[in-house]
Amino acid sequence: MPRFPFAICALMLAAVCGNLHAATVPPGTALADKQQVVRHIKDEPSSLDPIKAVGLVEAQVDRDLFEGLVNQDPAGKAIPGVALRWQTNDNQNYVFHLRRDARWSNGQPVTAQDFVYSWRRLVDPANHSTFSWFAEFAGLKNASEIISGKLPAEQLGVSAPDDYTLKVTLDKPVPYFVSLTANFSLFPVNRATVERYGQEWTRVGHLVGNGAFQLSERVVNEKLVLTPNPYYWDHQHTVLTQVTFVPISAESAALNRYMANDIDITESFPKDRYRQLLQHIPDQVYTPDQLGTYYYAFNTRRGPTQDVRVRKALSYAIDRRIIAGKVVGSGEKPAWHFTPDVTVGFTPAASYLQQHSQQELDAQAQALMQAAGYGPNKPLTLTLLYNTSESNQKIAIAVASMWKKTLGVNVKLVNQEWKTYIDSRNTGNFDVVRASWIGDYNEPSTFLSLLTSTHSGNIAKFSDPAYDQLLQQASRETHPQRLSEDYNKAEAIIADEAPIAPLYQFTNGRLIKPWLKGYPINNPEDVAYSQTLYVLKH
Repeated sequence: MPRFPFAICALMLAAVCGNLHAATVPPGTALADKQQVVRHIKDEPSSLDPIKAVGLVEAQVDRDLFEGLVNQDPAGKAIPGVALRWQTNDNQNYVFHLRRDARWSNGQPVTAQDFVYSWRRLVDPANHSTFSWFAEFAGLKNASEIISGKLPAEQLGVSAPDDYTLKVTLDKPVPYFVSLTANFSLFPVNRATVERYGQEWTRVGHLVGNGAFQLSERVVNEKLVLTPNPYYWDHQHTVLTQVTFVPISAESAALNRYMANDIDITESFPKDRYRQLLQHIPDQVYTPDQLGTYYYAFNTRRGPTQDVRVRKALSYAIDRRIIAGKVVGSGEKPAWHFTPDVTVGFTPAASYLQQHSQQELDAQAQALMQAAGYGPNKPLTLTLLYNTSESNQKIAIAVASMWKKTLGVNVKLVNQEWKTYIDSRNTGNFDVVRASWIGDYNEPSTFLSLLTSTHSGNIAKFSDPAYDQLLQQASRETHPQRLSEDYNKAEAIIADEAPIAPLYQFTNGRLIKPWLKGYPINNPEDVAYSQTLYVLKH
């Protein structure tokens, strides 16, 4: 597929579009005197250290505190961040030219050596990074060997010939590598700060970042307050004077605070209030498609879900049309595959689930469960783990009811707060666990690679050499049609082995006050930066 050289794209974007990462306030707009925004996040961040982040909760805050080589524009395209321009001739060797006015929040320059240090830190096994796999997936040379302890971090394929030139070597061609550098795991961190404070470096007063904002106050489980970083290279286009993130796991509580004008933008809303909200505040309800899938992962290593027949039976017995249309019910689509329909470069083949009625699937599920040795005289008992959320609870109750009615399964629902849930998930302390995945970039491999045997995000601990080989083959494929065929074969293995049961495809459902402008609501990855936001006079 012909592509513009990345360097040309970057220069065109910078010259023609200006900085699409900044607030774009139309001329004549009447701004509010108080430029402060309160943003809802679903949980307390487990860490503000980019290499310790777990997912969306941490990413929302880290995108304000740090800045990578590139950012995303409102449509999700890569635009200059710390890197002004970049070039590659073979999609395997990249050179990034850094802007000379990038500064840390202590006023010191951001240099190429900062990225070398930070990326080595990501893959160093001593740091136990939750996202080290991302460096491996991105193709950074020697990342796999370093993560497994076979090579020192110094042999990672990244170097700094001078302060403002970063050279990156991959172990395979990755045409979309530039877009991957917007991921929070590849954000730079300040070496002197990390080495001075150790585990305490992300505390208020210690944290030094290079993003548009800096951490001013933090009250655990209550709020994180950010104020503009005066040294940020594009500080002149930062309109907001304060951003407050409030962690609220209960969607109804977040909605109540939103309706009381205590919150300007929610991360979600109670699905059962969707129709009511559309009636009362239609101009504040947004539900565009999002690059994400809500799914249940089965423990493939222990317990009854080690048996593929049990896993398939449980998956078949979930009526996805009811889950998406009634239980969730705010524009979501059933997930017939792991990879969402909105993903670029994927034309899904119709799955077995999609081609059969729920009645037929239920009959097949009962036969599978009987073959596995379970029935009225020997009912299956299992645990279903989910993190605290009204929506998660509603879905868990609905699925447990389907399993009970169709298969006679006794389900014990286990509800845990985020950090405890993550620990239980990571240690395999579950039979079935609620999970979700929002793409780190818009390409099928961001979903399908999750189930490779070496991926740290493989919650099910699924391991299939044929699947691993297929994804490896796909990573080197350059022909679009053959690549799509490989991805469909991968989906077929997932359907046949059932390490997970995809339930529904996400919408980016949220509420936004009419006076808050600049949120990139149509970004399929839901990548947002507070620097693009501003408040109208109201």
